[in-house]
Amino acid sequence: MEVFTSIKGLRSFLDQQLSEQKTIGLIPTMGALHEGHISLVDASIKDNDVTVASIFVNPTQFNNPEDLLKYPRTLEADCAMLEQAGCTAVFAPSVEEMYPEKSSLIINFGTLESVMEGASRPGHFNGVGIVVSKLFHIVSPHRAYFGQKDLQQVSIIKRLVSDLAFNLELIVCPTIRETDGLAMSSRNRRLNDAERNIAPHIYRILEEAKQSLLAGKGITETVSAASDEFNAIPEFKLDYFEVADVKTLQPIPSLGAAGTNAICVAAFLGPVRLIDNVVF
Repeated sequence: MEVFTSIKGLRSFLDQQLSEQKTIGLIPTMGALHEGHISLVDASIKDNDVTVASIFVNPTQFNNPEDLLKYPRTLEADCAMLEQAGCTAVFAPSVEEMYPEKSSLIINFGTLESVMEGASRPGHFNGVGIVVSKLFHIVSPHRAYFGQKDLQQVSIIKRLVSDLAFNLELIVCPTIRETDGLAMSSRNRRLNDAERNIAPHIYRILEEAKQSLLAGKGITETVSAASDEFNAIPEFKLDYFEVADVKTLQPIPSLGAAGTNAICVAAFLGPVRLIDNVVF
């Protein structure tokens, strides 16, 4: 497995692959990898001749400096995981390599970023849009792979690909969960043992809400009941619990057709902010 820290070095390698008519898959990550990331690598290996994983903790998408500082950085272990999985190349640039000058570009995603994560983390999706655009230009992948756990991010990147006419296929892969239902996330590493034992309640409450809605209960009533459940567990501080259209992410007054509904949640567990969703 090749490891590149410079754009020039990676591009030279990929130009050679493209000259041999090889297809390229990209998995953008911020490192601290887990089996959810590896499932994206597996999907790319199945679809493409060359699989590139980027590892870059992108400062422009953090609106909380402390969160950026505490984000886990485990490059050596990440590379070992990727090599074992069969990844072709890793791109692990420095901040200076990705941002030789401070970016002044602003990408506005309209109503997609005015709710949920966008409302709670102003500027977050601008940072995501900039770094993903850079990676798409640097790697020129045929396909790019993202996980459904970051549902709003997926919607943002779909808009990015469409509006900027990136010549690639976006592949969305299912959320990978621990055996107790907790969505795999790099942030889980920051939970202490007691918090880790409480964390699976997020998925339990999501599933209960889904079943409640499918049984005919109203959205307002269901959201209120779920919020009460979170508030009953003192370690949680609920940020939002929303029932939305899976494409627009706007709140819905009643359920739509199967597959168009999403329940999205963000909650602090101690100092760690966790997100999850179910689509049905």
